[in-house]
Amino acid sequence: MKALHTLNPLHAGAEALAAVGETQGVRRTTGVSPTAGQPTANGPINTPDPEVPEKTTRRKFTAAYKLRMLNEAEQCLQPGAIGALLRREGLYSSHLSTWRRQREEGVLQALNPRKRGRKEKPKDPSGEHITQLEKENQRLKSRLRKAEIIIEAQKKISEILGIEQNLDDLEGDK
Repeated sequence: MKALHTLNPLHAGAEALAAVGETQGVRRTTGVSPTAGQPTANGPINTPDPEVPEKTTRRKFTAAYKLRMLNEAEQCLQPGAIGALLRREGLYSSHLSTWRRQREEGVLQALNPRKRGRKEKPKDPSGEHITQLEKENQRLKSRLRKAEIIIEAQKKISEILGIEQNLDDLEGDK
């Protein structure tokens, strides 16, 4: 009876409190034992890292892995064996059904991981030629505009100086 009295935390001293915390498994509401963070005879208690990674990486399965998992799933004959395989590998049943469909289609490339995002459009070879012609067209328009400005200036100068121009004779020679 005396032994029970010494283990009662209400009537016992500090030693009994420590013993109760270790032997009885007393936990606080935070889930931390009363002796957590205090060094023990074996050393300090390591607590798990509370940090969560920012973003998980997307898993990519190789074609060889997919085929191996399909073969293993086909060899599972007992009830629950496929579920155990999926749990062991961390897969979903939808993975197996998708991979089976891809294998039945006979497309081995479908078993390889695909690049995500927009598909790259093939370049049109005539596109380069068109852009080259458009640049040349702009260059020629610029030269024509400059030539017209020069001709207008020559006309105004000849009017100021009183020189007559025979444009009809020049056009007829051509």
